[in-house]
Amino acid sequence: MAPAAAGYFRRMTRKLTADIDQLDAEDMAESSQASGAQRACDCTRGEEATILGRLRSVEACSKAANANIEAELFDGTDTITLVWIGRRRIAGIEPGKTVLIRGRVGERDGRKIVYNPYYELHEDSELS
Repeated sequence: MAPAAAGYFRRMTRKLTADIDQLDAEDMAESSQASGAQRACDCTRGEEATILGRLRSVEACSKAANANIEAELFDGTDTITLVWIGRRRIAGIEPGKTVLIRGRVGERDGRKIVYNPYYELHEDSELS
């Protein structure tokens, strides 16, 4: 069998037998890297970062006067919590949407977080 054909069959077998979530994460990481964005796993506290990923969850936290929106962004390598302070709703920020965010990475309870990030909504097809 030719080397190219063997490679093709190896890739097809892997796609048929691998975990769907793992394949999705790998595709997201590749698309993110191809866009020139940083990988979330490489971001460190205090660093200005640009990350492309998919919103896994979005939650409005309205504690009396302190309204916040918290979202979990996953780029295939790691998750980062996004918090918009003083907002109850942002059009287009909903689970499953692909966004490019820019902001300074912080840390809360040992997890990466970005407060009030700049964001751009992207077509969902870019990470599929």
